Amino acid sequence: MLTRRDAISQIALMLGGAITAPTLMAMEAKHSGKTALADTFSLSDTQRKIVAAVAEHIIPKTSTPGAIEAGVPAFIELMLNDCYKLPEQRSFLKGVSDLDKAGFLSQNASGQVAMLKLLESNTKELMNSYRVRLQKVGDNVDKETLEGNTGVPFWRLIKELTLLGYFTSEKGITSSFEYVTVPGKFEPTKLKPGQKAYQY
Repeated sequence: MLTRRDAISQIALMLGGAITAPTLMAMEAKHSGKTALADTFSLSDTQRKIVAAVAEHIIPKTSTPGAIEAGVPAFIELMLNDCYKLPEQRSFLKGVSDLDKAGFLSQNASGQVAMLKLLESNTKELMNSYRVRLQKVGDNVDKETLEGNTGVPFWRLIKELTLLGYFTSEKGITSSFEYVTVPGKFEPTKLKPGQKAYQY
């Protein structure tokens, strides 16, 4: 079964090697049972539809379940409410509101994708101002995190949370990974006379 640490690593790889510090702290907060010291976060019905549509564009339904079927939109709202601080909550709400004002839901699928590609391009430029640093995520394990002076941009947040929600869901795990009880057959090592018992 995929562990929390493995999920962080998978998401970091998909996002280009580094994960944002607020997401890493949110995962630690969720694991430890702590809640973020922020206002209560909630979305309107229209905002929920936008979040669901964006998440489904990030991980669409094909021969495997998409983000909506895996319960990702509800996961995103729960994580933002329980584990993220005010700067990220405000950044996320601004991003959703901007998409709403731009008429995101009234666009067809290709129009929505074009809007998201533009948003991604703008976010990449913004993320260049973020600095990379190592943050401890476990015993003797450090992970590269991205930190900035303002809240993480909406596109980066929703992308991280969509991947995190999908790859920690039952449907996401079972449809994307093969479970192998033993990764390979056992092959004993033959030691030569006088050879040390431990090999490095």
